[in-house]
Amino acid sequence: MLYFCTPNLSYTITKEMAKKKVSKKAAPKEEMQNIGEVLTRSEQFIENNQKSLLVALLVIVVVVSGIILFRNSYMGPKEKEAQEMMFRGEQYFAADSFELALHGDDYEFIGFEGIIDNYGITKTAKLASAYAGLCYKHLGDYEKAIDRLNKLNAVDIMVSPALTGAIGDCYVELDQFQKALPYFERAGQSDNNLLAPIYLMKAGRVYEALGKYDSARGVYEKIKKKYPLSQEGLNVDRYIERTRLQKK
Repeated sequence: MLYFCTPNLSYTITKEMAKKKVSKKAAPKEEMQNIGEVLTRSEQFIENNQKSLLVALLVIVVVVSGIILFRNSYMGPKEKEAQEMMFRGEQYFAADSFELALHGDDYEFIGFEGIIDNYGITKTAKLASAYAGLCYKHLGDYEKAIDRLNKLNAVDIMVSPALTGAIGDCYVELDQFQKALPYFERAGQSDNNLLAPIYLMKAGRVYEALGKYDSARGVYEKIKKKYPLSQEGLNVDRYIERTRLQKK
């Protein structure tokens, strides 16, 4: 094997390597120049659009300040007024004075309906709507009860299985069993060990009324398994047996 060592070739290689080293060293300087150009362009943009940017910033400040002012100077007092009204309404509700609770009295209490109309943007108005729905249910005005309760958000309804179940009760009273079922089943899925078996039992009875005995038995067996010590669980065996006999 032959080896050649050419001085010119060696010089050329050395020169090229030196160029690469110089190029590598120069890269950070070029990057700094690029960054400087970007910053310069940004400064130029801000300078050219200074008025528009200041206006936009002023708008944001005004909007945020307006929201804070609205909450503190308007919403706060309104919420307090509504809560004071609610206290008297809850007292009437607890005493089964549903008409007075709904429509108010002669002593400045405007009723749950008045709270809804006058303080509709407050959180307390949501609570008043729930109470109004229950009042209508107790008074036998099931259509209005459903309307009031359905105006609550789905999340609000799910928070309380009693409200969910109340809608189911209203549909049963109107002989609309198919519409009642999902409300009873939803209320029966609650973590509330007292209310869940009650609404599961109602769901089972609705299934029976619709002639769906297998579905009814499934609900009753769920009560027996999950809530054996509840009042419904202690008596559920006879309902299970009844669905078996009806199936035959």
